[in-house]
Amino acid sequence: MSESENVDAGWLTWANAITVVRLGLLPVFFWLVFSTDHRAIAAWLLGVLGATDWIDGFVARRLHQVSNVGKILDPTADRILVIGGLLAVATVGAVPWWFAIVTLVREVLVSGVTLLLGALGAARINVLWWGKVSTFALMTTFPLFLLTSNPHHASLQTWQQDGRDAGWVIGVMGLTLSWIVLVGYVKPASQALRDGRRARRIL
Repeated sequence: MSESENVDAGWLTWANAITVVRLGLLPVFFWLVFSTDHRAIAAWLLGVLGATDWIDGFVARRLHQVSNVGKILDPTADRILVIGGLLAVATVGAVPWWFAIVTLVREVLVSGVTLLLGALGAARINVLWWGKVSTFALMTTFPLFLLTSNPHHASLQTWQQDGRDAGWVIGVMGLTLSWIVLVGYVKPASQALRDGRRARRIL
């Protein structure tokens, strides 16, 4: 970690603003999916929201605006977007429920363990790079499934079928990687718990 990343830039940063906008647009996505027939627009919006996961981190580093708030807010936004996106896409039948449930179980585990570690006083854990990759893959998969589905169950066009096949490849890769990354968090989580307890003893 560079010296600039050790400095807390506070909560009022461009990177955090991007993250807040991502969360603020999620209700718009829900409205498009459940209240209109504009699945293509909803799919593109969800894709943009997933892509900005990389943008806010880039902006934070580029502008030297890495903050403790952002380090918590960004992964929290990731969890909310992944869970909200997959539930919406599965509810309208664009992705099989088994895929959504396997993804959801992993996300719930991550959220639960994060809360537990916080309650036990563990130090903060940096997000693993491969975790970002798996999240990006999943946030690419859900828009693809939504974009290549028809609300009235009509036959898929050739481009839709090709897109759906690509979605399955990316989705299975991302889901598998996300579970592997979950196991990879065991060691840093244990270290964070020890560091947190050591810091409390010093205080």
